[in-house]
Amino acid sequence: MSLTAGIVGLPNVGKSTLFNAITKQNILAANYPFATIEPNVGMVIVPDKRVDFLTDLYKPKKTISATFEFTDIAGLVAGASKGEGLGNKFLSHIREVDAICEVVRCFENSNITHVTGSVDPIRDVEIINLELILADLEVVENRLGRMGKKARLSNDKEAMAEAELLERVRETLLSNKPVRSLEFSDDEYKMLKAFNFLTIKPIIYVANVNEDEVTSENEHVKVLREYAEKEGASVVVICAKIEAELAELEDDERIEFLSEMGITESGLDKLIKQSYSLLGLSTFLTAGPDEVKAWTFKNGMKAPQCAGIIHTDFEKGFIKAEIMSFDDLENYGSELKVKEAGKMRLEGKEYVMQDGDICYFRFNV
Repeated sequence: MSLTAGIVGLPNVGKSTLFNAITKQNILAANYPFATIEPNVGMVIVPDKRVDFLTDLYKPKKTISATFEFTDIAGLVAGASKGEGLGNKFLSHIREVDAICEVVRCFENSNITHVTGSVDPIRDVEIINLELILADLEVVENRLGRMGKKARLSNDKEAMAEAELLERVRETLLSNKPVRSLEFSDDEYKMLKAFNFLTIKPIIYVANVNEDEVTSENEHVKVLREYAEKEGASVVVICAKIEAELAELEDDERIEFLSEMGITESGLDKLIKQSYSLLGLSTFLTAGPDEVKAWTFKNGMKAPQCAGIIHTDFEKGFIKAEIMSFDDLENYGSELKVKEAGKMRLEGKEYVMQDGDICYFRFNV
């Protein structure tokens, strides 16, 4: 299951430095040789201590972690919705991603010129958000212009429902609010999917700070966090420069480096986890002497669908799923003891998979 978060931001906010750290981490990942799908796409491993635990327990021939893709999108300037700078290319690339990671400059440095002349995270965020809103507004108005009158005259219920929905979206955009600020029914979401609105995509604000500000929030970060909370978004604080340095180190050196700084987890690891969660993703696991593997699935998927992620035949011929939770395995220490405790269970076609389920799928084709 391949889902992608797009990294966006104004020029000179640390976006490229962060993406370089992402691609360098990718090189160091033993099971994933450098695999940028395109020059601007990098694949990273989703940090998961459960995979490490299972590897130590089963001693498999190979271990494969869940992965996540980040796309580096060309820097944006005001007027992108009208084609300024790389505007059209920038917007088309955002349409292709599933979530947005907006890098915001929250550091002072006289040696790095800010595109607008001063550091102001809210102004920077609003420059980008306004361009996305304007691009969505153009889509709405074009569609309403083509079908709005037709819907009213033809008395077509579906067309009328679409027109009413788009009018609600239009009013929201004209109020300078993103589409994601609205609530929609499942049917309305299906209707909107065809328009691929930019501002309906979930967003994380990435506050890029100086090296000495990683463990404490400066005023820029506090202001950004207040802004994000109002729209239900989250903020991840990173220092892109530190992340680039960490990406050059071996695992033991990285742990020591973070420990010396008083940090338990790198900013990039936090961003990966937040992005994964933002898209409603979870992990189920398969484990044995041949392979330990983490599999990504969408929250709410049932057992047969998850079996299909491994192989389509598993879904077609699904019979049962033999499942134990990771917490139970960790608690009892072995698969045998989990079974003896009555914690191993058989689940059928209606079972909704849970994060951390360790599965063996029974199927017949």
